[in-house]
Amino acid sequence: MVTSVHHPPGAPVPAELTAATLRQAFGAYPTGVVAIGALRGTEPVGFAASSFVSISLEPPMVAISVARTSTTWPRLAEAPVLGLSVLSRDQGGLCRRLASRGVDRFDGVTWRATPEGGVLIDDAALWLTARAGAVYDGGDHEIVLLELLTAELFSGVEPLVFHTSQFRELAPHA
Repeated sequence: MVTSVHHPPGAPVPAELTAATLRQAFGAYPTGVVAIGALRGTEPVGFAASSFVSISLEPPMVAISVARTSTTWPRLAEAPVLGLSVLSRDQGGLCRRLASRGVDRFDGVTWRATPEGGVLIDDAALWLTARAGAVYDGGDHEIVLLELLTAELFSGVEPLVFHTSQFRELAPHA
C-alpha cells in the first residue's frame, strides 16, 4: 500500500537519506568529543570521537562508534587499557589534529600514560580508563562497549561541544 503525505505550504520536505544528508542531520545533535588513546610501545596512538555515549551505571559502561575504515582502532583494540579524555572547550584545535590522517596526532600534545598504558590528555574535562568489551555491527561502523575502570572529573572545566561541524561553548539557560 502506498501512502501519500501532504505537506502544507512552507513546511519542510523530508530529505532523501543520503550520506551527505545524514551527516548534516546528525550534526544537528550536539555532542562532546572524546580522545581515545593508548600506548603502542612507548608511543601514543589515538583518535577523537564524537560518537560516545553512557550505557550503564552497573556495571559501569560506555560505548563508542568507530568507522570500519579506521586504521587506528585495530591498533587500540588490542590495548589492555584505553584512556578516554573528554576534551575541554579550549581543545578544538587538538580535536581536529586527533581527527586528522597522515600526521603525528600527538605532536605538541601534553599527555600522560596510566601504568596500564592508557593515554590521557592534559587539561581535559574528564578522564576515564576503560577496557574494550563486546563489539557489535553498526553498518559502516562498529559499536564498541567499554567497561569503565576509573573516572577523574575536573570540576569547573567546560567540555568541548561539537554541533553543525563547529565547536561551541555551553551557556546556562536563563
